[in-house]
Amino acid sequence: MPLIPFGRVALPEHRGSGGFDHAAVHAASGRVYVAHTANDAVDVFDDRQHLFSVPNLKAVAGTLVSEEANLVFSSNRGENTVAIFRPDPDPEVAKVKVGLGPNGLAYDPRRRLLLAANVGDATKPFSRTLTVVDVGDRAVRAEVQVPGRTRWTVFDPESERFYVNIADPAVIAVVEAGKPNAIARTFSIPAAGPHGLDIDCRTQRLFCACDSGRLVILDARTGKTLGERELSGAPDVIFFNQHRGHLYVAVGDPGVIDVFDTASMDRLDRIKTEKGAHTLALAPAGDRLYAFLPATHQAVIYRTGAP
Repeated sequence: MPLIPFGRVALPEHRGSGGFDHAAVHAASGRVYVAHTANDAVDVFDDRQHLFSVPNLKAVAGTLVSEEANLVFSSNRGENTVAIFRPDPDPEVAKVKVGLGPNGLAYDPRRRLLLAANVGDATKPFSRTLTVVDVGDRAVRAEVQVPGRTRWTVFDPESERFYVNIADPAVIAVVEAGKPNAIARTFSIPAAGPHGLDIDCRTQRLFCACDSGRLVILDARTGKTLGERELSGAPDVIFFNQHRGHLYVAVGDPGVIDVFDTASMDRLDRIKTEKGAHTLALAPAGDRLYAFLPATHQAVIYRTGAP
């Protein structure tokens, strides 16, 4: 089996609407950081229990961990900020104002640049943007207009590029880390609503999960479409496990994880979670996957099986 459940951790009950959103794992401590949108907080837990929460992050939409910098980042859509803090209990939180509705996050550890993909507001012209933050200076380095609503984003250290999903028009925007003031190029996506995004740095393939229920595989160097696969429904968060050669796609309705073998791109399994469970976290070692269940406010922990 590609995913073997072995534990559950109860998380704080929702105080408002929104459930959970994008999560990340800090390898050195084994702690998982999950955006608890309903509570304006990032919940922190290990494989046994909830440890603590980082509060006052209004409508937090996602978290990202940098092992190199030993930092955690969060996008706080309700206050148009990104937060920067250490992976410690009761951390000191620094906030930087970014564009309207920050969502996806990606980080270049060499240049210490954090990219926030801002969803903007359809009623406000020119509000769809990317904000590039200099993490060392805690200051905005660049603000870049994009053609539509942003979704998730990833950074490729091999090509030194940021890739950003745009829902409509259906494209991936490419930003060069060395020249972060503009979009270098865009890749057309042959499916509606690019949403979840990850990259296989070794083979230079992008995996783009789209609202139309399609998984699109692209050459990250050229943008050429290499293939498409059907998903179990409209996806959200995806993670590529380079250690296992597997791709995990969270589908909130009906509430499953689609698991693909990235060598053949065959679907290996469809793991039942819970309706509305649309977000995941993958341990950097590739041995653990976490799924977040909003109706029962808990995390399910899976071993990722044999390679």
